[in-house]
Amino acid sequence: MDTDLLLLQRMRLGDPRAVETFVNKYYPRILQYCRLHTGGLQDAEDVTQDTFESFFRTLDRYRHYGKAANYLYVIAANGCRDLHRRKQPLPLDQLPEPPDGSQGQLDLRLDLEGAFRSLPEEIRETAVLFFLQGCKQKEIAQILGIGLPLVKYRVKRARALLSAYLGKEEPHGTLGTRM
Repeated sequence: MDTDLLLLQRMRLGDPRAVETFVNKYYPRILQYCRLHTGGLQDAEDVTQDTFESFFRTLDRYRHYGKAANYLYVIAANGCRDLHRRKQPLPLDQLPEPPDGSQGQLDLRLDLEGAFRSLPEEIRETAVLFFLQGCKQKEIAQILGIGLPLVKYRVKRARALLSAYLGKEEPHGTLGTRM
């Protein structure tokens, strides 16, 4: 039987251990997703917290169709979009200086963040879910409410745009296909 369904049933009955188990299961993934979309840990934590609060506020109306994670991603995506509407991006010149010896890691992180931020929003959403969150293309179609062919197109387009941004030929095997 579906473990999420069992957790949801127990949560609806008021079992605090089920709530804790559910949050522990999904919090890290949602936090990582939000961090990739907000660019900052504090904003990501705020949006993640809001995501879970929204989920639990509407738990009595939630209909489980297979994966609670998909619904959490939808809530988190909406929260990230709302945050971007309210907030201007932090200028790069205001980033703190890295500790000694970590300039290379910071450069790589900034390159990757810049590459993902350069993508058009609808392609970025798909790329983050596929390349960074490890979601399968069918799951992405459900999360975003779009068809599988469109997801496949966006993944292919994202791969090409990311490769071009990073000044590399399309990597073989590193940005593989998940069905």
